[in-house]
Amino acid sequence: MKIWGKAVIGAAGVLVLAGIVVYSVHRSNQGVIAVRTGQVVRQDLTSIVTASGEIRPKNYTNVLGEGIGKITDIVVKEGDHVKKGDVLLHLESVQPGADVQAQKAGIDAAAAAMKVAAANYDSALATVSQRQADLDKAKLDWQRSQQLYNNQLISKQDYDAGKATFDGAVAALKAAQAQLDASRASRDQARYSLAQSQAVLAHQEDILQKTTYRAPIEGIVSYIAVRVGENVVPGIQNAEGSFLMTISDMSVVTAEVKVDETDITSVKNGQPAEISIDAIPDKTFRGYVTEVGELAILRTSGQAAMTEATANTQEARDFKVVVTLDNPPSSLRPGLSATAKIQTAQKKDVLTIPIQALAGRSQQELDEARQGGGSTVTLAASKSESGDSQRHDIQGVFIVRGGKAEFVPVQTGITGVTDIEVTSGLQEGDIIVTGSFKALRTLRPGARVKIDNSAPKTDEAAS
Repeated sequence: MKIWGKAVIGAAGVLVLAGIVVYSVHRSNQGVIAVRTGQVVRQDLTSIVTASGEIRPKNYTNVLGEGIGKITDIVVKEGDHVKKGDVLLHLESVQPGADVQAQKAGIDAAAAAMKVAAANYDSALATVSQRQADLDKAKLDWQRSQQLYNNQLISKQDYDAGKATFDGAVAALKAAQAQLDASRASRDQARYSLAQSQAVLAHQEDILQKTTYRAPIEGIVSYIAVRVGENVVPGIQNAEGSFLMTISDMSVVTAEVKVDETDITSVKNGQPAEISIDAIPDKTFRGYVTEVGELAILRTSGQAAMTEATANTQEARDFKVVVTLDNPPSSLRPGLSATAKIQTAQKKDVLTIPIQALAGRSQQELDEARQGGGSTVTLAASKSESGDSQRHDIQGVFIVRGGKAEFVPVQTGITGVTDIEVTSGLQEGDIIVTGSFKALRTLRPGARVKIDNSAPKTDEAAS
């Protein structure tokens, strides 16, 4: 046999052998699922609830219109620090000032009339005293005249004269008393008129005072809504008066955030938090929860969820949570966007696994797997399909043992940012399946797996 013939036969043998090897490898890899794995580790775990909102002062006030008039001067500007009672702006005050001056003149006249009425009353009181004295004297004279007439010592004419004098004194006293009553009434009327004029003056002075607006609290003028020359009107019935400006007390600063309804049950007063502010990047501030809302708020409209108009609305709900900053910087301003990370729980040295390793399987699926069934199962942590979430009544993870994925039910505790606590079912160092997402969805108990912890492909990472 020639050399080239032997070479052809040898090459053909090598190709046949290589084909057998490739076929064997292909057959052995059929049904094997590539998975990524991780380990059950012990570490400190902190449960965090993240919510966004805005910076707000704990105490602020909106200055509203109380009187009618045109703005003539705005004393402050946005950013100014004012103390309680400082002047903010002025309204034109010509007419209110004239009304006050006119009313003061009316009070002076009423006070003079009061003095006249008091003098007349004193005069009438003196007249009553004088008439009482005249009556007492006439009564004594009349009593003596009766005795003398009974003893026939005086004439009938003198007796009648004494009686007439006594009757005249009685009538004069009654007249004086009537005049005293009239003087008293005039004095009281003058007093009431003076009190009424003083009340009207207080009303006019209040109107005049409301042409000068003063700061109701100490703080920063955070917003001015009006300009010089604009008219101000007071509130009427259910309508508020003109909105003039906002004063914010920035001595106590809070972050008012909205917490999702699924997280609100774990948020309590006093829990520590870290607040990040968009306007101050790369810096966080410490604080603590000071208020947890009791009423749900609709996410889109911001209305309370318990009102008649929103009672049957099925949209997402949030709860208001107020976090007070410990040491707020002076540069903070109301309305700045903020994000609060509230620490709801913390545990030391606990068993943890990555959150994405959790899977859900129904009892029926586990039974079918034990009996050799080939049903495909889905990821328990995925709640995008309501039917799946109802079927996944057993929570667990897949452990790699002997080249196979074994489903182990677990009990979980607190949840961190990327990891979750495992309270039972696993031991430290166990190798668990953490991905890919597609593999976890299609993985069934007892399936053959191979570990591939290389970096995921771009399209898979995107999915």
